[in-house]
Amino acid sequence: MRASTTQLNHRLTYRKSIGTVSYFLFLAAVLIGILGLLVLLAQVIVEGSPWLNGHFFSSYPSRHAEEAGLKSALFGTLWVMGLVALFTVPIGVGAAIYLEEYSRKNWFSTIVEINISNLAGVPSIVYGLLGLALFVQWMAMGRSVLAGALTLTLLVLPIVIMTSREAIRAVPNAYRQAAYALGADQWQVVRRVVLPSSLPGILTGTILAMSRAIGEAAPVIAISALVYLTFIPTDPLDRFTVLPIQIFNWVSRPQDEFRGLAAAGILVLLVILLSMNAIAIVLRNKYQKRSEE
Repeated sequence: MRASTTQLNHRLTYRKSIGTVSYFLFLAAVLIGILGLLVLLAQVIVEGSPWLNGHFFSSYPSRHAEEAGLKSALFGTLWVMGLVALFTVPIGVGAAIYLEEYSRKNWFSTIVEINISNLAGVPSIVYGLLGLALFVQWMAMGRSVLAGALTLTLLVLPIVIMTSREAIRAVPNAYRQAAYALGADQWQVVRRVVLPSSLPGILTGTILAMSRAIGEAAPVIAISALVYLTFIPTDPLDRFTVLPIQIFNWVSRPQDEFRGLAAAGILVLLVILLSMNAIAIVLRNKYQKRSEE
């Protein structure tokens, strides 16, 4: 009996030691990642802050660093993301509602679900090549804002569908049954019960997907967005450039001044991304409290 107790205590001590070592190893991995991020962020702030002024936001790109700005890239980004949201939200949420609330569980729905999951993991450059072949060449849209927006829509649409489905699936089935018991039809249940309850998750997933789209450079490079654009797009069929492309161009130039411009552009892009994430958190909390009341 004493031998068994001694052996048990030895194993327990060994497991605690392994747990302690694992804890500090994982903590060190997290701290190394955070430290690297802080060093990179500090470097970007130091190099980019001197370039953040009114001239930087009101000037067009130039081959002379002292004259360069990101006005056309900033407005091009706003144009593209506005169209992406316009296309992605109704299609993505509508597809999620159909797959969760209306479709029958058969071979067709299974194939659709598998393909959506696979498309979410496809590299972004593949979507760029698809957009080049489909929208730019076959549909003759040219290298326009609309072609870029549709390409990025294809990129984030599977993510929006998957996150929206998860949010809809999380709504308790008892809510649906209670609405049916009160005489509501299926569309009334979806519109007045399912959607309000799942709205926080849908909004969060959609905004985070938009955040990914706004930082993607590869698909837009594939459809050859312009870099030195000296006008603001005013029509969906106008030529365009976006912030990631402009930053990429500045980084690739040999002069040190352009690295400062690239750092300033990165800061602007970070502010936009963090603002979108903050909006997602605020909306999620707001509608979550409303659905619980």
